[in-house]
Amino acid sequence: MALPEIVSREEWRRAREELLVEEKALTRARDALNAQRRRLPMVEVDKEYVFEGGDGKASLYDLFEGRHQLVVYHFVFAPEADAGRRGCAAFLDQIGHLAHLHARGTTFAAVSRAPYTRILPFKARMGWTLPWYSANGEDFDRDFQVTREHEGEPVDRPGLSCFLRDRDRVFHTYSTYGRGLDGLGSTTSLLDLTALGRQEAWEAPTGRASACGAPARSERIRFHDEYDE
Repeated sequence: MALPEIVSREEWRRAREELLVEEKALTRARDALNAQRRRLPMVEVDKEYVFEGGDGKASLYDLFEGRHQLVVYHFVFAPEADAGRRGCAAFLDQIGHLAHLHARGTTFAAVSRAPYTRILPFKARMGWTLPWYSANGEDFDRDFQVTREHEGEPVDRPGLSCFLRDRDRVFHTYSTYGRGLDGLGSTTSLLDLTALGRQEAWEAPTGRASACGAPARSERIRFHDEYDE
């Protein structure tokens, strides 16, 4: 096994400080990229989709659960399969308590092409309680480029799409696939993909920090059972 070089504590400290310079540069570059992402235009979703979930039929608007934003994870689960893709399951395993997203006016949900009758037992097996909907028979995954045709057969890939609600109008703001999912899963990493971001005063562009009526930063991080929506 090729292990790291063994050095003195002082040599390690110098090397760590040199790396810290690069890490801080990456953080600033990531902040700038996130701001550029929030400046992306958006497109209205005027096509009607019918999903099936725990409460029956639902529209894309319904998936917001009354909040301003919606983050959809496109979970690869073929209609004829009994289980979803292992990599997608690993992604959902790392999603934390949704109360922290909800406090920022953002809903998270998974969507798959499998019928809900196949999703439900697999969801119970995995012990997940997050919202998961079936888009079986709908064009949702094709329209958002997670299902593509290859030699006449549908081929799925994992992806993530963000939506923004303005009253009763729904807009698509962002999507990413494949390696674009690397490093995602935490509350802040998901919010960084959305049009409203973390809703902090320091974020650019200005004017979005209070879009969801979120409290000041010093009051926003709470125990997940202390939030009051």
